[in-house]
Amino acid sequence: MRYSAPTPAVVPQLAPRLFKPGSPQALALLRAAWPLAVGPDLARRTELLAIERDTLRLRVPDARWRKVLHRMQHEILGRLRGVAGDLAPRRLGFTEGPMAAPEPAPEPAAPDAVLPATIPAEAPASVAEAATAIDDPELRARFLQSAARYLSRSRRR
Repeated sequence: MRYSAPTPAVVPQLAPRLFKPGSPQALALLRAAWPLAVGPDLARRTELLAIERDTLRLRVPDARWRKVLHRMQHEILGRLRGVAGDLAPRRLGFTEGPMAAPEPAPEPAAPDAVLPATIPAEAPASVAEAATAIDDPELRARFLQSAARYLSRSRRR
C-alpha cells in the first residue's frame, strides 16, 4: 500500500480531532495558518493573542488596521476554516497596541564553520564515510551529531 499525502480537504477535518478547541495547540495551528490567510505583510503587522470561545483575539497597531481587518473578516475566517476546519474561530476580536518584538532570526553560520561533532569510537566506518559525501560543513556536522546520539542510545539498550 502506497502512502499519499492527505488532500487539502482532509486536513481541516483532522485538525479538530487532533486539537481541543481553544487549546494552546489550536492557537499554534492558527498562528501557523495566519500568514496564509492574510499574507506575509499583514501577518507581520498583527499578532494573534488568544482564542476566547469562538473569537480569535488579535493585536493590531492602530484603528486603521482594525478597520481593514474588520472589513476582511469573512474572507480571513474562510481561509482559516480551509486550514483548521472546525477549530477556526467564528469571529475576530481586536486589541490596539504595539506588536511584540519579533524573535531575532538566527545568524547563518560561516560557510567554513563546522559545528563540533564527535563520532563514537565504535561507530561503523560507514557512518564516517557517509558523512564525507555531505558537502555542506554544517549539515555534515549535524549528521555526525545525530549519528553519535543515535549510536550512543542504541548501545545503552
